[in-house]
Amino acid sequence: MASSIFAILLTSILLESLMVAFASNFHQEFDITWGDGRAQILNNGDLLTLSLDKASGSGFQSKNEYLFGKIDTQLKLVPGNSAGTVTAYYLSSKGSTWDEIDFEFLGNLSGDPYILHTNVFSQGKGNREQQFYLWFDPTADFHTYSILWNPQRIIFSVDGTPIREFKNAESSGVPFPKSQPMRIYSSLWNADDWATRGGLVKTDWSQAPFTASYMNFNADACVWSSGSSSCGSNTASSDGNSWLTQVLDTTSQQKLKWVQQNYMIYNYCSDSKRFPQGFPPECNLS
Repeated sequence: MASSIFAILLTSILLESLMVAFASNFHQEFDITWGDGRAQILNNGDLLTLSLDKASGSGFQSKNEYLFGKIDTQLKLVPGNSAGTVTAYYLSSKGSTWDEIDFEFLGNLSGDPYILHTNVFSQGKGNREQQFYLWFDPTADFHTYSILWNPQRIIFSVDGTPIREFKNAESSGVPFPKSQPMRIYSSLWNADDWATRGGLVKTDWSQAPFTASYMNFNADACVWSSGSSSCGSNTASSDGNSWLTQVLDTTSQQKLKWVQQNYMIYNYCSDSKRFPQGFPPECNLS
């Protein structure tokens, strides 16, 4: 009995150490790109903070470019009266026909919920918004926000619960992000012309500086460098890249349905006023 308890404890400790090992150092993975000191990497690279005041916001980007991957980051959002602020965390390529996969967190008045805004751009075309409330206070603690991006689908998840799946619909004439490497970007900025209640609620600068915090970044991903992928051309799930062929299992599909039934507040695929001539073709995928 004692030996079995010891084995369980040892396994638990090993798992915790593995989790720590997978968490990347922000100094190694990211460059602060703007904000004139308002973005900081702290605690020996374990913590990154972005700040916004009336003069400026701040932002960072990944050193690496990726072509497919599973990207996880823990965020703690701006607390209190965050109306008018937007914390954006996304993947994006460059150019006029860019691809992009977005998380945007729209601030709100104290006591009112954040809105989690998602979007997918392919070949420079977006307009694929889905918005959600969260089932917890995202300002009280760190929570994990994940993007799984493989050639068949993009899955947005929160604390391991899928909230959105965007499937490859190239067979229906819908471009899918699969050929342009993307960097990770994040920024905290003032968007009070639209972010909160359509711009009716403005940023209260007496509450500044506003701060969002990041920790435990992990990219289980194909790094793109000098025209080639670190994953090679014959990457199999046995290489530890099971996400490359991952689909939502039955349990995950049930969780997705639960979120979309209870917490989705906008879906472009249900907005008949916006699309009087018919919904975009990807909306017809089951």
